[in-house]
Amino acid sequence: MARTNPPDGGGSGSRRTSDDESTHVRQRVLAPPKTGLLKDFKSVVQETFFHDAPLREFKGQTKSKQVLLGIQAVFPIIGWAREYNLRKLRGDVISGLTIASLCIPQDIGYAKLANLDPKYGLYSSFVPPLVYAGMGSSRDIAIGPVAVVSLLLGTLCQAVIDPNDNPADYLRLAFTATFFAGIFEAGLGFLRLGFLIDFLSHAAVVGFMGGAAITIALQQLKGFLGIKKFTKKTDIVSVMNSVFGAARHGWNWQTIVIGASFLTFLLVAKFIGKRNKKLFWVPAIAPLISVIISTFFVFITRADKEGVQIVKHIDQGINPISAHKIFFSGKYLADGIRIGGIAGMVALTEAVAIARTFAAMKDYQIDGNKEMIALGTMNVVGSLTSCYIATGSFSRSAVNYMAGVHTAVSNIVMAIVVALTLEFITPLFKYTPNAILAAIIISAVLGLIDIDAAILIWKIDKLDFLACMGAFFGVVFVSVEIGLLISVVISFAKILLQVTRPRTAILGKLPNTNVYRNTLQYPDAAKIPGILIIRVDSAIYFSNSNYIRERASRWLREEQENAKADGMPSIKFVIIEMSPVTDIDTSGIHSIEELHKSLEKQHIQLILANPGPVVTEKLFASQFAEEIGEENIFLSVSDAVAACSPKLAEQQA
Repeated sequence: MARTNPPDGGGSGSRRTSDDESTHVRQRVLAPPKTGLLKDFKSVVQETFFHDAPLREFKGQTKSKQVLLGIQAVFPIIGWAREYNLRKLRGDVISGLTIASLCIPQDIGYAKLANLDPKYGLYSSFVPPLVYAGMGSSRDIAIGPVAVVSLLLGTLCQAVIDPNDNPADYLRLAFTATFFAGIFEAGLGFLRLGFLIDFLSHAAVVGFMGGAAITIALQQLKGFLGIKKFTKKTDIVSVMNSVFGAARHGWNWQTIVIGASFLTFLLVAKFIGKRNKKLFWVPAIAPLISVIISTFFVFITRADKEGVQIVKHIDQGINPISAHKIFFSGKYLADGIRIGGIAGMVALTEAVAIARTFAAMKDYQIDGNKEMIALGTMNVVGSLTSCYIATGSFSRSAVNYMAGVHTAVSNIVMAIVVALTLEFITPLFKYTPNAILAAIIISAVLGLIDIDAAILIWKIDKLDFLACMGAFFGVVFVSVEIGLLISVVISFAKILLQVTRPRTAILGKLPNTNVYRNTLQYPDAAKIPGILIIRVDSAIYFSNSNYIRERASRWLREEQENAKADGMPSIKFVIIEMSPVTDIDTSGIHSIEELHKSLEKQHIQLILANPGPVVTEKLFASQFAEEIGEENIFLSVSDAVAACSPKLAEQQA
């Protein structure tokens, strides 16, 4: 507490300042109160798994209300259905019809990517959207098969069972993978482990999606050019060898004309939709129009007799039960679990990213864990009803959003249209040329190549760009699963690099302030003679503790050499700014102890500034606070410098 003197003569101001300085009491850094092991454990579990406080709505409610809220938590449709009205229904019906016109031709093509009959693509846009509509929390996402997951599923299953030699077991393996993909997705949500999908970084996803888009487009050259014998590999070298190897006798000019004409039409329709947002429906209905027109011309000209490959017969009727076809034992069970886990992870990442994107655009919240449970449940139910892996489609969700969707009822409308198609219209697809399906898929996947995002990643973070390009080239030049593996490995390597080699900085004082900042970022920040201030920008763990100690020792050696060369006082105090240090373990404390002992031998005092509550508690628990002296732990760097300066002056005197 500073003394207050009554105003008097001219010398009182300097006397009062001197009195204030002499009576100034430094605020000590205090250890937080002990909470006990059980409370600490509860806090860690709550922040890890229940950071969003999912049970907050249940507090203070009656038993009946809690039961209703519990049912509503599992089936969100119960909540928003009470506020549903005709205006929302109109928007949802228009959106549902629009995305149905887009999904029907896409589903037929995507099923071929998965090496399945076209009907299974349509099946997967009937049952899963109905399940999601009842359990999902996103209003905008459109559910169904997607290109990347279809290709991934087809590639992984084909590596185990040849779909041409053993189509029955191949189909069973696809259903098994779908079942376990659903179990995997729902399990992550139920156990609240959704944070695991965040380990696949945005950069890795951009690269993987771009590579997958090129791979998918190259795969479509078989149907686009009318090639009958085509490689089963997906890498660009094998595909191009297959394409040019068939150039002399394997290409069909009628097929090429059909494919090129309608691909041009689809790309022009996309361009129109981008230029004028009100014409979003043009690229949405363009695929269906293409299918209708091309099918009609192939039928009346009988172009199939001239070598134009067609879809042929698609079975009528909605989804048959397929529970008995899933491998719950036998030699293919392990493969089904593995493929389901990989494909489910990719499907989950894509769906959650899409849901979050549109939720942010409309300013509402989605529950990531509930989304995972909904997506998992729909795939489990889908596997029992002849569906393969379904997830959120970005292209269809974008159309859904632009069409004015209000709720998940649009998915119900789409599912009803698909069901009617299965019941009554599938015979009309018999003469649909494969070339038009190839053109539809190529036009759809081109949007997955995000060059602007890759350029932005390069500008922001070169390591992220490495992950992006690693995933991209892995998919294009090797295989889809290798590209995915590379993206995951590089993402983990980046995390390990950042953990094991955290950033450190030397701080200096900004002119006319008590603020200390990185001298590299702020060249005007002046170093304090005789004092070295180091900031550690990371938690200190066993993985980086030795590096931090060695880095601090290196900073000290360099600064001592610079001080000697400039004729400045040698370093007598080393201040470590610990505000960014969120945690420390026993290895970290041991390394700081070693640094302290090393500095003592050089007659240099170690000072700690602004340790957080967790760090402070551990410093006191380990008795390092007593070893270094509580008087050498300060609330801020400026306090530490103010305390060191008089001592430094005495030493220099």
